[in-house]
Amino acid sequence: MNQTRDNHLSVADFYQDWFLDYASYVILERAVPAVEDGLKPVQRRILHAMKEMDDGRYHKAANIIGQAMQFHPHGDASIGEALVNLGQKDLLIDTQGNWGDIRTGDSAAAPRYIEARLSKFALEVVFNPQTTQWQLSYDGRKKEPITLPVKFPLLLAQGAEGIAVGLSTKILPHNFCELIEASINILKGKEILLIPDFPTGGLIDASQYKAGKKGGKVRIRAKIEEFDRKHLIIKDVPFSVTTTVLIESILKAIEAGKIKIKKVTDNTAKEVAILLELAPGADAKTTINALYAFTLCELSISPNACVIIDKKPQFIDVHELLKINTQNTVNLLEQELKIRKHELLEKLLHSSLEKIFIENRIYRNIEECETFEAVLQTIDAGLEPYKKNFYRKITQEDILKLTEIRIKRISRYDAFKADEAIQKIQEELAEVETHLANLTKYAIQYFKDLLKKYGKGRERKTQITTFETIEATEVVANNQKLYVNREEGFIGYGLKKDEFVCNCSDIDDIIVFKADGKYIVKKIAEKVFVGKDILYVGVLDKQTKDWVFQAIYRDGEEGNTMVKKFKLEGYIRDREYDVTKGTDNSKLLYISAKPEAVCDIVTIKLSPSCTAKNKVFEYNFANIEIKGKNVAGNILTRYPVRSITFKAEQNQAEIPLANQNNKKEVSQVDMFQEKNK
Repeated sequence: MNQTRDNHLSVADFYQDWFLDYASYVILERAVPAVEDGLKPVQRRILHAMKEMDDGRYHKAANIIGQAMQFHPHGDASIGEALVNLGQKDLLIDTQGNWGDIRTGDSAAAPRYIEARLSKFALEVVFNPQTTQWQLSYDGRKKEPITLPVKFPLLLAQGAEGIAVGLSTKILPHNFCELIEASINILKGKEILLIPDFPTGGLIDASQYKAGKKGGKVRIRAKIEEFDRKHLIIKDVPFSVTTTVLIESILKAIEAGKIKIKKVTDNTAKEVAILLELAPGADAKTTINALYAFTLCELSISPNACVIIDKKPQFIDVHELLKINTQNTVNLLEQELKIRKHELLEKLLHSSLEKIFIENRIYRNIEECETFEAVLQTIDAGLEPYKKNFYRKITQEDILKLTEIRIKRISRYDAFKADEAIQKIQEELAEVETHLANLTKYAIQYFKDLLKKYGKGRERKTQITTFETIEATEVVANNQKLYVNREEGFIGYGLKKDEFVCNCSDIDDIIVFKADGKYIVKKIAEKVFVGKDILYVGVLDKQTKDWVFQAIYRDGEEGNTMVKKFKLEGYIRDREYDVTKGTDNSKLLYISAKPEAVCDIVTIKLSPSCTAKNKVFEYNFANIEIKGKNVAGNILTRYPVRSITFKAEQNQAEIPLANQNNKKEVSQVDMFQEKNK
């Protein structure tokens, strides 16, 4: 019910309006930065407060927070957090004291102990009262900027992150120098390519960055090097990860047995240095790959560039964002040039009026005037012949300024110096007009000057590269043992009283073949039921997943004994497959798994009561080709088979076998047959 009466709304309607108001407020006033200056409201208010306080000296952070509270209605905690965050970016704020460390996660000291002031860069590119639009503060007592006139792509340089109602933003930081160079290329009409650069350094693979749009991602890694034969050293941390959190992730991986590291030592001081002592027998390269696979040494970040444009949140890519920022800078430079032109024209007008007033001795004509109005009329009449030379009409205010010139100044007036001053004004005016006529060229030079003045020491810290995908199964250490209970039909690493099969890891897949020809792939677990009459159980790891299965089975319908070789060619866990044709009473007689070039030679004994001449013969699996897992296979014999035993492997000396349990695997079949005679 929307209305209880004609003039009354239900509570639900009120809540709907209130929620929309709240959502709009959070998006516009708290979480998402504005495209004009790249700042959230709290950041803008902090910078404005610091500008009001600016006297060139450091101010206590507590005082800055108090000053900013005049403009920001959300308390000192939010202001203090935002202030520290700005200070740690080392761009707009010049800090003094312990402001924390983004690499180690150490927090800043209390606001009463640390100090800050605006950086020279901020004073040059962020503020200009003449080009700033103002609004009243939340209590109406003061004015604050709607946006600051930032003449630099600040948002892309600092990055931004925020969660609002129904949307979020995550803009990654980019390199200071590269942003300026890209802005110059935009003004020159050239293509640009932006890749994030993090203050923590490291390595970045931006092949899927998609210019920062939603759906893209970057992969970042810590730099890990071999310190010596027994040690590795981590020389930086991925962005948004601290050394403490990184070490915790490494210790967890060690406890889980995924990596073989004996000791972790944090030697971080001025530079990140985490020393890792390798366990005996551990390979350095494999351990490095395992660190990337199982710890926070590698991280994937998904950007989502959302900004406020025309009071609405919009999703754009970083290239488009930089184009907007660059054009905004050009517009601000044009405004400043026009303001300066107007100032110079006014200065030239008043200097010229003063020169005419004194050199033509108009001031003597006012000595006989009896009223102030007569004085103004006399001066106006004296200026009449020269009015056509000025860029605008002479007003009464201009004439009033002439009356304020003191006699002492008139008596010391130097016409030569006055002409020099006027000439300098005219030269500067001509220069400003040239810049306005060649605005793009002027903007390019502005960016070049910024790069020259502030670019030193801001070179790229994050190395751009591409990463190979590391499969966890290829680098995980064997931290478990696989056991099987054939009678009850269980497998797992918790069955320590049962038959040992082989070493494995806790992320391996296990394949199980049963006597009825069915087989299934299961994720390793402490204990899992797979079915009774287990004929073969083995690990599908990085060495065995591409192996060839060699099988002999009896078809339950026709009674023929069939032989086949096949690869899995993909599988779905927990789905049951069949080696046989799937007919009733079919039975798997022999199964083994070997590298593709290795073929088993088996001895086959037929039933003594059959009519075959040769009741014992050998078969080499090299005689058949590898086919799909669903093929029926070739007929081995039409006579009933009594037993099949492994005899030898072809090419065994030429091909080193990675699986140390081959004989064990074959003996699984022999054991099963022996048990069921």
